Amino acid sequence: MALQPWRKGIVIKIENETLDTRRFYIQIPEISAFDFIPGQFVTLDLPIHEKSNKRWRSYSIASRPDGTNVIELLIVLNPQGLGTPYLFNEIKVGSELTLRGPQGVFVLNQSLEKDLFLICTGTGIAPFRSMVRDILNKNIPHQHIHLVFGCRKKENLLYYHEMKELENKLTGFHFHPTLSREEWEGKSGYVHDVYESLIKEHKPTQFYLCGWKLMIDDAKNKIIALGYDRKDIHIELYG
Repeated sequence: MALQPWRKGIVIKIENETLDTRRFYIQIPEISAFDFIPGQFVTLDLPIHEKSNKRWRSYSIASRPDGTNVIELLIVLNPQGLGTPYLFNEIKVGSELTLRGPQGVFVLNQSLEKDLFLICTGTGIAPFRSMVRDILNKNIPHQHIHLVFGCRKKENLLYYHEMKELENKLTGFHFHPTLSREEWEGKSGYVHDVYESLIKEHKPTQFYLCGWKLMIDDAKNKIIALGYDRKDIHIELYG
């Protein structure tokens, strides 16, 4: 895959999704449409270090491809880092960013003949939101889709109301949020408990995992223990 050129992006809107997570809407004015495949990411070159490879931060595109030159990035603040404090403290509406993309191969197979389990924690939900909205918009034939999303507390839930609405709009789509540090009206515990309870029988399934390495490593082992092959598992590491 050819490496995309660096381009100028302009932040046209910023929304608070939670107390420490923001949605950044970025327009790329030099092109009329930013074409990408749901699941891909862009890399930002931020003025936070002298060395280029220490300035680069990559984020999955959270919006679906809509034929425009605007994309949405979902970013959580890491106070101990360099990149996200810069984005949260310095970037305003009208700010310019240097970005490159789209990049990445964490994309759905063209034919969705198998059930899908989209398993994520935190902002790892971003590429899955893009995928699911694209399936709905293009009316792509599919089997059951289970989006299993884990976070700590109710205040950390991302795209919650949107995903619940999508359950009513997209046939076969099931949203399973679970909280690891709080009891609430929904599921509590870790994502592994959720997908293990949903898999009652071995049937053709593709698993897509997005989140921190510890979650992904545990999930790979548990899914293989359920009788699936490594080729059924696709991963995107965060952090």
